[in-house]
Amino acid sequence: MDVAERGSGEPAPNLAEGFPEATRERWRELVAGVLRKSGVAEERLADTPEGVLATPTYDGFDIDPLYTQDPVPAGQGYPGQPPFTRGYRPEGTVTDGWDIRARHTDADPKTLARRLHADLMNGAASLWISVGGDALPTASLGEALTDVYLDLAPVVLDPGADYADASRALLEAHSDAGVPDGGIISHLGIDPLTTAARAGERPDLTDPARFAVECARDRPGLGLLIADGTLVHEAGGSEAQELGSAIAAGTAYLRALDEAGMGPADAARRIEFRLAANADQFAVIAKLRAVRAMWNQVLAACGLAADQRAMRLHATTSEAMTTRRDPHVNMLRTTVACFAAGVGGADAVTVAPFDSAVGLPDDFARRIARNTQSLLIEESHLAQVIDPAGGSFYVEALTRDLYRAGWAFFQELEAAGGAADALAGGLLRERVDQVWERRRIDIAHRRAPLTGVSEFPDLDEAPLVRPADPVRLPVGPHRRRGFPVRRYAQEFEALRDRSDAQTGDTGHRPTAFLATLGPVAAHTARASFAANLLAAGGIAVEQPGPLDDADTAARAFAASGCRVAVICSSDEVYAEHAEATARALKGVGARRILLAGSPRDTYREAGVDVFAHRGCDAVALLTDLLDVLITDPPPRPSSPPPTDAPGAEPADRPATSEGESA
Repeated sequence: MDVAERGSGEPAPNLAEGFPEATRERWRELVAGVLRKSGVAEERLADTPEGVLATPTYDGFDIDPLYTQDPVPAGQGYPGQPPFTRGYRPEGTVTDGWDIRARHTDADPKTLARRLHADLMNGAASLWISVGGDALPTASLGEALTDVYLDLAPVVLDPGADYADASRALLEAHSDAGVPDGGIISHLGIDPLTTAARAGERPDLTDPARFAVECARDRPGLGLLIADGTLVHEAGGSEAQELGSAIAAGTAYLRALDEAGMGPADAARRIEFRLAANADQFAVIAKLRAVRAMWNQVLAACGLAADQRAMRLHATTSEAMTTRRDPHVNMLRTTVACFAAGVGGADAVTVAPFDSAVGLPDDFARRIARNTQSLLIEESHLAQVIDPAGGSFYVEALTRDLYRAGWAFFQELEAAGGAADALAGGLLRERVDQVWERRRIDIAHRRAPLTGVSEFPDLDEAPLVRPADPVRLPVGPHRRRGFPVRRYAQEFEALRDRSDAQTGDTGHRPTAFLATLGPVAAHTARASFAANLLAAGGIAVEQPGPLDDADTAARAFAASGCRVAVICSSDEVYAEHAEATARALKGVGARRILLAGSPRDTYREAGVDVFAHRGCDAVALLTDLLDVLITDPPPRPSSPPPTDAPGAEPADRPATSEGESA
């Protein structure tokens, strides 16, 4: 209640009065007490509990569990003032929101024209169009743009190696539409670094820069070059690597345009930066804030005045985070990413349709992608606050840390000769591959979970079918022969594809038997864990219900016709029955025996092959199981041996139709 509501001039009450002062030391004491109870060793708590709870990043610094105002990150400035961490416009996006930019990869001009019109009539403000190569023919660009008011809706090209023909076609379309050269606000999208990287060739910046300068003559509003950090992001790189590579690309283009005769101030404003926005919202917010400060530093070193150091920043939702499996979850991922891009201060935002990893998006998916942005702007009022994350202790600290790490990587690329030499010499690829391997391991071990793929997969989902996208091929981890394109879900999805192929060939999905020992309360937690893990590889489970002992489990397994068994229960039940059950299952022909729980040598000696536990290598485990379930020949009929015979040799068992493959 404020003063007016209370009807008196007395100050607001101190709600903390009577409570002990909250200090970091007291917080540490309380946290350490909880960690001791959870089993954390005392030596790990010797320093501070922050180290136990901190989250390491791929960029060499940790995310702390608690941020306070001490110390306060300095140098953030005000909106519209250097270093532009808080945006280059004093009013932010309050007056007109951000630019909703629609992405188009259709190769058919009539289909593209219809979709361009639908986007512009329903909220989009600009168009991002792939032209040349396997995408829209450059000669058809004018036809596709016939109904577009090019003086109001700028077009940003993605022309690849066909930048010259595509640029001429775009300028001709403006001329045909009666837009004077001085009124052109579109962007040629020339990006020789990314084009060469995708093709596995050495970049040449001289000819593209000369061509761009020629096109810019008498066209002051025409954008020329794209400094694209998504090249690194889509290869699995880190946030700092994306920042450093984008700034290195911008610096290389600045030099090339200067050598081609364009002044640095004019060149700087014709370069647009593109970064990826994924579902890690705080990292995205901090990344977009940090990149503006980095570019400000570069332009200040070039001697440009403060009012000439603004950055035009385009954020596009991550291709790497999208999944082909359970693709509707991508709607949630892109919503979080769009939120982060808006809060981080992107000037233009592209939300990829949820089915873009499957193939060419349909009209419904495109509509949802548009409306995601419209809802955040119009209903959530996200654009009506200037730098809404500003002042957050965490965001300010993360912005500072990403700036430092990104600047260090930029300096490493510059020391290698700049962006072109770092690409041609393999340095950039080497550094990105190092991060990707760490990221891949985290994903494989499910330390970085993927909802609907590695966690909570739906084995019964009806797959989406879409026409092949000429720009984004729907399958395979590498759709280009040069710099890699990776999706985080690709290894798990390859396993699911393998399982689906087997299911289509035989009519039966690869299936594992859950040996659920003891009462329901004892085995449910680990049985659920095992079923979720197996489903991530496309493996179904047969659950027989409570099994009293090893003999019961062996008989149920033999009757199931499965080749793989997973022992599931509590530690107490394991102590009594796990070893005998493993021997019994081996005795009736189990090709692989898993135990849901932590590894123990005694269980391994009894016949357990694999331990399924939190943090295990799920991809390796599931790959091995599919090898057994799909490629092994069916077992020969035989009678089960006595279950109490220690070390009994595995005997083949009768095959049944359930879960078998030829």
